[in-house]
Amino acid sequence: MQDHRPIDMQALRVFLETAQDCNMSRAAARLGVSQSAVSQSVRLLEESFGTPLLNRTGRPLTLTPAGMALLNRGRVLMDEALNLRGAVIEASQGIKPSLRVGLVDSFAATCGTYFMRQLLRHTAQLSVRSGLSPNLGEAFSRRELDLVISSRSLDLDGTLNHVLMTERFFVIAPKDAPVCRSVADMAALARALPFVRFNQQSHLGEQVDSALRRAGLNPMRRLEVETADTLTTMVAGGLGWAVTTPLCLLQGARSAPAVRHDFVADLNVERKLYLHVRQGEYGALGREIFDTVCKLLENQTKAELKAIDPFLCSLIEIHPWSDDA
Repeated sequence: MQDHRPIDMQALRVFLETAQDCNMSRAAARLGVSQSAVSQSVRLLEESFGTPLLNRTGRPLTLTPAGMALLNRGRVLMDEALNLRGAVIEASQGIKPSLRVGLVDSFAATCGTYFMRQLLRHTAQLSVRSGLSPNLGEAFSRRELDLVISSRSLDLDGTLNHVLMTERFFVIAPKDAPVCRSVADMAALARALPFVRFNQQSHLGEQVDSALRRAGLNPMRRLEVETADTLTTMVAGGLGWAVTTPLCLLQGARSAPAVRHDFVADLNVERKLYLHVRQGEYGALGREIFDTVCKLLENQTKAELKAIDPFLCSLIEIHPWSDDA
């Protein structure tokens, strides 16, 4: 019967040494143990997985398909275990950590360069991934990322969701479009021009579609895009109108001055930006990163938005640190 206990790392080390040339006696010599100890460790793993890892019917020994899978994945796991030991020792000695960071596209495109420059001061090695919030959340849950900035709260045990910023959605339309200040104006705009939507796979797309439904609007689905800069470009080119956020508009900064910016209070939809960290990991670094991002949003992002349209700054609220995240 298959054993569901965690893998014995010493037994895995013995198996990997054996799988190197499928010879137990040479593995025993390299490890400085008896051949029977090697055989016992391999048997332990086979009982744990409930399947043979070695073909013993002939000589030399060969790996079963399960043994080959364990060899490939086990090497990665063993490397991670060795790296973990080194990271713990380095942290105890005050050495800067390695960090894997995930950034939602709109933040990466607008603030990423400055943020990375600041973060390099606190880390020995930095790996950055950008993408949609749901994908970053999944990578964080699999521990492929150590820290994430996204637009969706993560409901994961041991995860802290620090709110960095709240931004309110507004309407963008071609420069020659009528002023849009109410839901009725939006309905008229929808009759005159196609609505440019965010991809439904994105959190932005979900939020905008939900807000429109609550307002009793259902614009025809004719044009859908994946990125915020593409959305702004399409509107600037006169192809339609859209609902976006200040940070997303900044992502398409080249086209931003060529569109109207109208705020509809009754639309009543906003987006939050979160810093996700694991409780108890990286100590004070999480707070330092939070402060760095907030300073960046206050000093740089607001200035860039003001240059496009001063009213956009009023749609952003930057939050203080909270220990109750």
